Amino acid sequence: MAATVGFIGLGTMGQPMARNLARAGFPLALASRRAATARALAEELQASGKEARACERFDDVSREAEIVVSCLPDAPEVEEVHLGPTGTSRGAGKSSIVIDCSTIAAEAARSIAERLAGRGVAFLDAPVSGGQKGAVEGTLTFFIGGDAAVLERARPVFQAMGKRITHLGPSGSGQLGKATNQILVAGNLIAVSEAFAFAARAGLPMTDLHAALTSGAANSWALEVLGKKMLERDFAPAFAIKHQQKDLAIVLKTARQNGVPLPGTALVHQLLSALEAEGRGNDGTQALLTLYEKLERP
Repeated sequence: MAATVGFIGLGTMGQPMARNLARAGFPLALASRRAATARALAEELQASGKEARACERFDDVSREAEIVVSCLPDAPEVEEVHLGPTGTSRGAGKSSIVIDCSTIAAEAARSIAERLAGRGVAFLDAPVSGGQKGAVEGTLTFFIGGDAAVLERARPVFQAMGKRITHLGPSGSGQLGKATNQILVAGNLIAVSEAFAFAARAGLPMTDLHAALTSGAANSWALEVLGKKMLERDFAPAFAIKHQQKDLAIVLKTARQNGVPLPGTALVHQLLSALEAEGRGNDGTQALLTLYEKLERP
């Protein structure tokens, strides 16, 4: 029987990732900063014949599971969950591994890794790409920083949740890989938004145009997935503007520290800030199209 895996952070990404671990045969010890969320998912999995238990405290999770996965909003939550008064490091054994799939700054990941190592716990920073769709389908890409030998011990857990598992170097490297990903994501988002605003104003048949564009050199994940949502006027958050803004703030701060100008990324950050100012931070990033529509000349 597979060893129990812990999972903490059961939001838009975390819940489907945990479900895929259960489907792969891993018993789960679940926890959330909202205890009711963990209880509800545990009951759902139990009803489908899976082994899962909700834990009241984070250190209870690490007492049951040698490998603990976390998927949290930002560095303060990661520190609370793993290093706080009831953090996983309090209940972890000496061979324990933390896989953190949150997107945080590289220096924060290095600091957390160092402090956990002092308590005998290995840490892999492993932010993901692929969005909610990838989390549901188990096709996520993982950017991984940390010890390569630790990754090999944890590889079956990664394989249950994703398709591409890339080790990029020591602690913090996974976060730098994700930052690179977010630069490209931002560029693709603005390109699709501008192109659709242009084509719609020109009177083109948008559904037919979308099919043509996705078959040629202009194709991208943003065009396929976010472009389709734009056509359907579906601005629900697969990835919310507020979360993209947090990621882009990390990217821009890191770029300044390294002396790298990122004018395109900064522009996307400012355009999304305009939507936040309208109270739309919980909308999906594809809502950027609506800002372009408002900027059009009457």
